Amino acid sequence: MKRTIDISRREPRPSCGHPLSAAFKNSVSRGRSLFTAALLCGALSGCTVGPKYHPPVVQPPAAFKQPPAPPAGAGTWTVAQPQDSKIRGNWWEIFNDAELNSLESQLNINNQNIKVAFENFMQARALIGEARAQYYPTAGTTPAFNRARSSSNLSNTPSANTGKESTIYSLPIDISWAPDLWGRVRNAVHASQYSAQVSAADLENEKLIEQASLAEYFFEIRGQDALIRLYDETISADTQTLNLTQALYDTGIGDYLAVAEAQSTLQSVQAEATNLTIFRAQYEHAIAVLVGKAAPDFSVPVRPLTTAPPSIPIGLPSELLERRPDVAAAERLMAADNARLGIAYTAFYPTLTLSVAGGMQSSPFTRLLDWPSRFWSIGPSISQPLFQAGLTSALHQYVAIYNADVANYRQTILTAFQQVEDSLTATQVLSTQIQQQEQAIASAQKAYDLEMVRYQTGVDPYLDVVVLQNTLLADQQALANLQVEQMSNAVLLVEALGGGWDRTQLPTPKEVSANPPKADTRIQR
Repeated sequence: MKRTIDISRREPRPSCGHPLSAAFKNSVSRGRSLFTAALLCGALSGCTVGPKYHPPVVQPPAAFKQPPAPPAGAGTWTVAQPQDSKIRGNWWEIFNDAELNSLESQLNINNQNIKVAFENFMQARALIGEARAQYYPTAGTTPAFNRARSSSNLSNTPSANTGKESTIYSLPIDISWAPDLWGRVRNAVHASQYSAQVSAADLENEKLIEQASLAEYFFEIRGQDALIRLYDETISADTQTLNLTQALYDTGIGDYLAVAEAQSTLQSVQAEATNLTIFRAQYEHAIAVLVGKAAPDFSVPVRPLTTAPPSIPIGLPSELLERRPDVAAAERLMAADNARLGIAYTAFYPTLTLSVAGGMQSSPFTRLLDWPSRFWSIGPSISQPLFQAGLTSALHQYVAIYNADVANYRQTILTAFQQVEDSLTATQVLSTQIQQQEQAIASAQKAYDLEMVRYQTGVDPYLDVVVLQNTLLADQQALANLQVEQMSNAVLLVEALGGGWDRTQLPTPKEVSANPPKADTRIQR
């Protein structure tokens, strides 16, 4: 159920945590003035106006919808059983690839996008201190020296110093404090704390995105290596076939057309193999950027893809909301904007300011610090808005922002379920498709072998061999691409499940309010 706020029907009311809050509410109900309520609430120092925050209720589905499992056999890939409900720690380690583990470790340290997100988190933490500073009085001084001479033609004025010179040395101190009567500062601190939590969740989400991208590019390289090896084997076989057709032509058994067709087939495969190096190099360069290295100084060893994706635990749909950092960020954003809405409510209430001024003032400098040179003043002031055209419309702005946050939160959850379901569907479909493709390769290989025998015995022309040879290569290439797609989908499933993160790792408001390490304040050169 969508939660909205209608400010046209809901007046902002103070919420007092002090034991005398009941007395305060009774006094308001008896018709006491807003000014009296302000003084009483200020004395209690426990009132906060604005709506209380309640996260929207979301009912997740009971279970993930999965297509029927593929027939048992080689290449079948299924998800783990519910008892293994969570991916823990460094999620990429479930792929059991030491080289991938090493690259992910470098990414966590050197990735520049992660560093940007980290510095944004540090900035959000610093803003908490700025908001908390409003709890305390402000003090300042403006030392001054003034040398002046009055006009001699002011005889008809009350001034007694006409035509005289004067010197004044001043050493004032001004102190002012606005008590947090209605929770404006408290809401500002809470908003900053929640915003820092949003930034912390964004940092974890950025890490997950970068880590998943690296894993995808890594398996794409492995897939390109597998294709390159396939084409190398095909080139070797085509070379032997060309030598055979040339020998048959030289002995007068075959014709030159077969030689030309064999040459054309070999050269076409060689051209396609050359093109494969482009994609491998691009994926390699992309990984270099992710791990914070210059592309010319980075390389990934050639090693074809030989492993199948691991069994990935998916858990229950209700757990997904606790495992996705983007969902956590969307929820904390609602809390922050709800606090900002409370700040907007305080504009309707009076503001109390306590001011103290004093210091030393003297004409001769040598007497500046003497006790008779002192001066001081003290006094409170209260400001109450009487007419503020458009203020209610301005408050609607914050209500709209909060309601948009609610919609964004629900959309983030829907997208999370969609991504998991997409990956689960691909899990089963790709497993079935890979088995079917392997069967197609076996049939194509058998047909090619039989046709080669018929060609060698002079029954069929070499053109029939070329057709079956191209079919076999296309089937083998399709299988390699499907295997890469399967590994990439495994990475996407892990990413959709939130990796190894859960909401318990999100820092609390107290933790984000703590002073950051001194090393974090250094300027990077």
